[in-house]
Amino acid sequence: MFALIALSGSAWSQKVTVKSQGEKVKGENGEGFTTELDGKMSEVNLLWSKFLKELGRVKLFSTDPMIITGPNFNGTVYPKGIVYGHIFENGNQTRVWLGMLSKEWDVKDVVIAKEQLEKLIYQFGIRFYREKAQQQIDQAQQAADAVERQKQRLINQNADMVRQLANNEEEQEQLAKSMENNKLERETLKIRIERNKKEQDSLANAVIQIKKVIESHKETQRKIN
Repeated sequence: MFALIALSGSAWSQKVTVKSQGEKVKGENGEGFTTELDGKMSEVNLLWSKFLKELGRVKLFSTDPMIITGPNFNGTVYPKGIVYGHIFENGNQTRVWLGMLSKEWDVKDVVIAKEQLEKLIYQFGIRFYREKAQQQIDQAQQAADAVERQKQRLINQNADMVRQLANNEEEQEQLAKSMENNKLERETLKIRIERNKKEQDSLANAVIQIKKVIESHKETQRKIN
């Protein structure tokens, strides 16, 4: 049985576009940045959650938005700062958002925080598409490995069949020789049987003649006075 593995692939490139956008946070207008990703929420959400945990301490049970305290920007921790992370599904696309409430930050850190949020949302988009591409590479490689294993199996199978055919031909050749030898032996035995019959007949005639001679001698013996 042959397994047919069909792969459809196309070269594609993704451009991550980040735009400034506000979202509701604690009933107020949060300032932040967003990007739209080509992927369902189920594809994006796991990586998004991991990304937010790398950014800082995610507040337990916080959702819509997720709350990250003590955010770490390039190795610098901002203990007073709070970052909010939103994720929205829109059919086959997912939008992610990082934002803040300026009043929750030290005034001197607000500009830096906004710049970092814009960079982070961009970096997440790049990371998502790269990991998605890697998954496709891994899937294609798995398919290639499966095809290679199937190919090797067929090569080994073919080698076994070639050996079996060679053995079969050798056995057939030996059988043909055996049949020829058997035919010769059969003819020889027929000749020997016929010869044996003739020798038996000759001996039977000889016995008859000898018996006649014996009877003749006996007759002669009876006539002696």
